[in-house]
Amino acid sequence: MTTETLQAPVPRTPLQEFWHYFKGNKGAVTGLVFILIVCFMALFADIVAPHSPSDQARDALLLPPAWMDGGNWAYFLGTDDVGRDILSRIIHGARLSLSVGLVAVTASLMIGILMGLVAGYCKGVVDTIIMRVVDIMLAMPSLLLAIAIVAILGPSIVNAALAISIVSLPHYVRLTRAATMAEMSRDYVTSSRVIGASPLRLMFVCILPNCVAPLIVQATLGFSTAILDMAALGFLGLGAQPPTPEWGSMLADALQFVQRAWWVVTFPGLMILLTVLAFNLMGDGLRDALDPKLKQ
Repeated sequence: MTTETLQAPVPRTPLQEFWHYFKGNKGAVTGLVFILIVCFMALFADIVAPHSPSDQARDALLLPPAWMDGGNWAYFLGTDDVGRDILSRIIHGARLSLSVGLVAVTASLMIGILMGLVAGYCKGVVDTIIMRVVDIMLAMPSLLLAIAIVAILGPSIVNAALAISIVSLPHYVRLTRAATMAEMSRDYVTSSRVIGASPLRLMFVCILPNCVAPLIVQATLGFSTAILDMAALGFLGLGAQPPTPEWGSMLADALQFVQRAWWVVTFPGLMILLTVLAFNLMGDGLRDALDPKLKQ
């Protein structure tokens, strides 16, 4: 008679545990896959794109998609009013949109974390000043504030990214401040202060690592907001300037051809929709995987 040896289950690493909960959200996995595809297109746009985004085919103006009558498989999604390949411009536009989103989110996240930590740790007058500035910024519609900033600085991609960073800043400040004030009452913070830890060590070594999870989720959702704001500024002529391929400016250039050439508007708009939706779905999955209260 044989007896089977019972072995204790091997505990999962933090990364394995995160992936276990993240993959349970099918929408989040779908969003992640789509984002990886868009990132691949952005990184290798010069190889993936069938044409140069600035090449003009004078004999193929407003050519319909390849599967429609009059279409050409050399221009799979058709061409615009000056004969540029829409698919190639969308692929190259992904590089610009993701780059601006990355710069804007990174800048606003770093500055927001610093301001939120200082406000939550110092409290008093410093907290009051920082939060009143944040409240004033939140009192204005973010898009209107971004338009005002770009109008003052001048229309360009750099100024548009700067404007998006500024309008996104209040959300990270408030989130970091709230998380910092919650962690300040923890025993480990009190113990660190008793043994003589400096304020900088308390803020950046003790408190900040425990505030990272909600900030990651907010940054992911902020990515979709940055892409939308960049498209809106480009649509208004305040972002990327022609002939730079950018999804918002592509919509603005094609607005007059909506009724007789639907594809010049539909495909850039659909790309914005799907990319923003993918980031929102992935943000929901990150929230479910990183929030202990939502784990089953």
